[in-house]
Amino acid sequence: MTPPEPLPDELPAASPWDDLDEEGAGLTVDDFLTTTVHLTANALRRTITQPYAEQFGLTMPEWRMLSVLAHARDMPFADLVVRSATDKGQVSRTLRAMGERGLVATRSEAARKVTCIITEGGLALYQQVMPVARRRQAEMIRQLTPIERRAVYGAMRKLRELCGPGGAETE
Repeated sequence: MTPPEPLPDELPAASPWDDLDEEGAGLTVDDFLTTTVHLTANALRRTITQPYAEQFGLTMPEWRMLSVLAHARDMPFADLVVRSATDKGQVSRTLRAMGERGLVATRSEAARKVTCIITEGGLALYQQVMPVARRRQAEMIRQLTPIERRAVYGAMRKLRELCGPGGAETE
């Protein structure tokens, strides 16, 4: 284990959150945590994830479903909706398209209960994508100093925990 990086000599630039009161006085919509996280997630998705998903012929929702199902192998439809953080209609459309390509299958069980299953072809594709995905993610993460990495990771985990049940779901 490497020793922690020393604290930087200079602190980052001031932020609108530095002296935030309980009322959030002075915050603009652009300063909202939700706006900042949303815009950052979209930019990261476009910069990191979308290029490798498209390289393998996947849409963003297809990659999300494939990656969730690769870990579980099979999963009730309702759980896939929650784990993928995607609305039911989008999950249904995505599964239909992926089913036509032989990447997933569905199995109807009790009344209105559907299980989603990754196929051998879907798993093989996932195994092709993951080394590229890991490398692309690491390229961006490594642009941060070790202290920044720890701070961002810790802050994101804490925010998910603060959101309560369902806020700490993992992908």
